Amino acid sequence: MEIIETNASTMENELNHDVDEANDTKEIIIEEISRNHKLLHRHKLSQQQIHIGRDYHNDIILSDPHVCPSHLSIELTDGQWKIIDNQTVNGSFIENTQSKKHCADQHIINDGDVITLGKSQLRILFTNHPVDATIAISPFEALINLMRHPVVLLLSVTLFTLISGYTFYLNSPKEVNFSQLLVPTIGMTLGFALWPAGVALVSHLSKHEARVLAQLGISFAFFNLMWLSDFLEGLSNFNSASGSIAPTFTLLASIVLAFSLFWLNGYIGFHMTAKRRIVVAGGMTLLLFGGSYLVQYSNKPEFNPRPQYNATIMMPNLLIAASSSTDKFIEDSRKLFDKTKKEALKE
Repeated sequence: MEIIETNASTMENELNHDVDEANDTKEIIIEEISRNHKLLHRHKLSQQQIHIGRDYHNDIILSDPHVCPSHLSIELTDGQWKIIDNQTVNGSFIENTQSKKHCADQHIINDGDVITLGKSQLRILFTNHPVDATIAISPFEALINLMRHPVVLLLSVTLFTLISGYTFYLNSPKEVNFSQLLVPTIGMTLGFALWPAGVALVSHLSKHEARVLAQLGISFAFFNLMWLSDFLEGLSNFNSASGSIAPTFTLLASIVLAFSLFWLNGYIGFHMTAKRRIVVAGGMTLLLFGGSYLVQYSNKPEFNPRPQYNATIMMPNLLIAASSSTDKFIEDSRKLFDKTKKEALKE
């Protein structure tokens, strides 16, 4: 009886030891990242041994052909995680060390270590890894949510289409009917829709949220503001003298609108720092306006035998300042000629 009780006590102690050891198992987070350290996949594991490789028996399966079927193991030993490279073809290396070829075999893992195996990279994090501060929801989100609403989006696209059709009608030297305006108007609307659709596609391919409706809503809202900017530019040119700075202000307004559009496209579709977003938006704006002016004035001839015809004529009621009558103009002209004649006689 005493032997049986002793064996039972020993088995109970071993069982309790196994339970305690299992409870002491640390959780670990393994992230699959790209070459520029962008997160692709995240795994949270709580076992004492983790196998990584291309074979299907592994806990983390990598499709990289430069990774061996059983590439490496991560083991918990004495409360520390250790890497064991299985004599692989291309080896395993630790990034951010003084030696670029620091072998990862038998390496004791530190929080945030990046392992390179083949052409793949893994980032190791512990559960106590600090996280960045929570980002407050920007006031722009309310505007974005409004612009992406289907009703508001439909109104923006419809307004853009109507303005486009009206612009085609004004710039046409010949009388056209509705059906003749329909094709170029719809084509122009679809052409402008390619920009937000392209941004959403790039965002999706780069593992970000596409947010197609938000991109379309914001873009067409700014396209309509650009139509307004063009109208104000024409209005200022119509009412100002050749040396006036009013057209310059309207041009600056167009540049600000374009920069804001590119900035919001980046804000909606990509996770990037504020500084980088400003640089990208500024570069796109410079490319848009600088490229257009460079093409416009690079090979411009001094004399054009076939000047471009502009059929758009603004109505007199668009004059900001009231115009003088014909009699007043003739009288002022006569005074100017008399003054010029007297000055000529003095000389």
